[in-house]
Amino acid sequence: MKAKTPSQSTTINTEVVLPNHTNHIGNLFGGKLMQWVDITAAIAAQRHCGRVVVTAAINHVSFDNPIKQNSVVTLNAHVSRAFTSSMEVFVDVYVENTSTGAKTKCNEAILTFVAIDQNGAPLPVPPLEPETELEKKRYDGALRRRQLSLVIAGRMKAEDATELKALFFKD
Repeated sequence: MKAKTPSQSTTINTEVVLPNHTNHIGNLFGGKLMQWVDITAAIAAQRHCGRVVVTAAINHVSFDNPIKQNSVVTLNAHVSRAFTSSMEVFVDVYVENTSTGAKTKCNEAILTFVAIDQNGAPLPVPPLEPETELEKKRYDGALRRRQLSLVIAGRMKAEDATELKALFFKD
């Protein structure tokens, strides 16, 4: 299977925060943002593997800054690493100043998707070849994040998490 680059999966979604998307103090509901994140990330994962994908995990979400009503929100997603049948997808969330066009990063999320066949069985996905320094950094961190998730879920023994152990113990 031929490797792909993160840019081949890039998915950009832009939304306007409407009154029904906000809470009583005029900030975007976290759940609404998560809906937008999940959809955008799923499209990126599908673009990478060319298959139907399902969300396997939401590994990380940061709500660093509130997003106000009437804001223009841009979500930028791309696959950060591919494993056997799963893919980690990174989503950066920006708020745009519509007067100047400047975008400020306000949130991010990391999700895991699995490619599946018509019966729901996992399918292999193409490997990923990062190109930029940021892509390489996210690619390298993905294995540690995956191992941590597997250890927490009880699907991997801590002593088998070689990438995590390397952070804490020198040979």
